[in-house]
Amino acid sequence: MKSKGKFRITKRAKRFLEGRAPKLIEDVKTAMIMKGGNSSLTVTQALKDILTAAYLLSRKNITRPFEDSTSLEFFSKKSDCSLFLFGSHNKKRPHNLVFGRLFDFHVLDMVELGIEKYVSLSELKNSKCPEGTKPMLVFAGEAFDLDNEHRRLKSLLIDFFRGPTVSAVRLAGLEHVLHFTAVEGKIYMRSYRCLLKKSGCRTPRIELEEIGPSFDLVLRRTHLASDDLYKLSHRRPKGLKIRKKKNISRDAFGTKFGRVHMQKQDLSKLQTRKMKGLRKRRGAPVAAEQDTAEQDAQAPKVAKVES
Repeated sequence: MKSKGKFRITKRAKRFLEGRAPKLIEDVKTAMIMKGGNSSLTVTQALKDILTAAYLLSRKNITRPFEDSTSLEFFSKKSDCSLFLFGSHNKKRPHNLVFGRLFDFHVLDMVELGIEKYVSLSELKNSKCPEGTKPMLVFAGEAFDLDNEHRRLKSLLIDFFRGPTVSAVRLAGLEHVLHFTAVEGKIYMRSYRCLLKKSGCRTPRIELEEIGPSFDLVLRRTHLASDDLYKLSHRRPKGLKIRKKKNISRDAFGTKFGRVHMQKQDLSKLQTRKMKGLRKRRGAPVAAEQDTAEQDAQAPKVAKVES
């Protein structure tokens, strides 16, 4: 609202700005999922299956993320989303998925994946995990550790699927597994449900049951941030840095040890507990001196002879 040439901020607008302001501990990352101008039935169904804790844009968006990312940055700032998934389909790149993330509402990383084989949730007639279950992420393959593009893709997938940060998880809540395998230039994504079976002992026997969706993906194009910008995006604020305490250390088992510095003590003046058994008897020192004198008198004397 305008008042005498000045803008007046309402309480609602103030709360909105406070919610968007930087925080020491940021909110849970949300993702926006959008379809391009042309999309196939496979891409549409894949986006619906991946849709979990995401912000879905229902309208088709005629945009090309690798050519112009301004529309992505605009929607990200409008919806307060730091992750996005863009699906499209054309003759040159059929069944296309683009995973990406943003830093300060600017595109940081983008990875384009092509769908070669897809099995939807509805095709597998098994019982599913409840919506919102925090998954366990498993990455297999040397490429995720050796190749720079696969390392960034691994980091991006962790950001996309890890869910909210929690302090503790009960054993029965560990029932959803997302497995990613990188072999021969392809990436296989599988979704499993953990079944806890009786084993005859306290530890249950674990079986995995595939619940979908299932993807066979191929890596196409990448847009990766520079090392300096990537390092800047991982910088932690000073308020979250753990200050090292002096004279305190921990061993390999987590036991806490403290070192205390004290002045040098004179132990001769240390007051100890008096016991009856340590008291000296009367006359004992005199008798002992007489015995030593008699022994010295009886001992043979040796004279020094000079030659």
